[in-house]
Amino acid sequence: MEETQPPEVVNSRRSPRPLRLLVGISICVAFVVVVLGAYTRLVDAGLGCPDWPGCYGQLVVPSTDEQIAAAEALFPDTPVDQAKAWTEMVHRYFATGLGILMIGIVVLAWYYKSSLRFPLFLLALVILQGAFGAWTVTLKLWPQVVVAHLLGGFATLLLLWWYMLTLGSFKLPEIATKFRAQLYIFSALLVVQITLGGWVSANYAALICPDFPLCLGTLLPEMDFVAGLNFFQTIGPDYTGGEMSYEGRVAIQNLHRWAAYVVFVFGLILAWRIREVPGLVLGLAVCAQVALGISNVLFVLPLPIAVMHNAGAALLLLVVFTLLLQSRPLREEQSSEP
Repeated sequence: MEETQPPEVVNSRRSPRPLRLLVGISICVAFVVVVLGAYTRLVDAGLGCPDWPGCYGQLVVPSTDEQIAAAEALFPDTPVDQAKAWTEMVHRYFATGLGILMIGIVVLAWYYKSSLRFPLFLLALVILQGAFGAWTVTLKLWPQVVVAHLLGGFATLLLLWWYMLTLGSFKLPEIATKFRAQLYIFSALLVVQITLGGWVSANYAALICPDFPLCLGTLLPEMDFVAGLNFFQTIGPDYTGGEMSYEGRVAIQNLHRWAAYVVFVFGLILAWRIREVPGLVLGLAVCAQVALGISNVLFVLPLPIAVMHNAGAALLLLVVFTLLLQSRPLREEQSSEP
């Protein structure tokens, strides 16, 4: 049976410039949304506004004494913290802007008689992301939803980048197809590692081990993997600060570290094998991401480094996905659409 090929990287003709431009802008906005989402989590602003889509029942953060009094009367258990509320709302504004851009992409694709499959799928994904954003608030940072929201943001960015390439915006040089299987394996390892990182963050386990490379002064501290990998935590509690047991957090932090070692070694070996510019880019991206992760521990989770660690994960995923596309035989196609 003939293998079904995914959309090509190179097309014989480019899609209309307005469509390519709008997709390019959307990629930038999607990256900003990912970074803002990380920043919001790291400053504990996920519940800066206790309702959704507004903030204390308003479209903007309450600012006057009267507005603050009314807001706190409406949500007596959640005093207004303007800094956290604005952080959350700026994130929502950018996410809303991304949704509007997705609608624009669908409209332009229809106008230029391009395939609507990919644009409609992207629009549906962004709408789902909006739902995850709402559930993140209404379910009070339930870790399962927080991680799903994180992965959805990465998926949106990745698919937008893929769509940009299918539009024939630029050509990618080929690399040997023999690396394709290894790149698939590395992609899977990277997704697992990103998921573990999100799980560590959602359960407030980033600094549970204050030392490196040891954890609590030993290679094998007391750990509870059953608690750490409990993906059925109950709905109801406010998960700000985390509800997982101490030993469970130690377990998932160590899992994240062990997975990082595997990703680091596999990534460097793969980069060395690919060589040239693509291999160099991969090697640098892997090293930078590991260095940022170690710095998070050694410097006690400084905000700029922690945000860069999240952004670096997204960029590394884009690098690996691009290499995966480069490892495929490139064919000129009559259509510039997926």
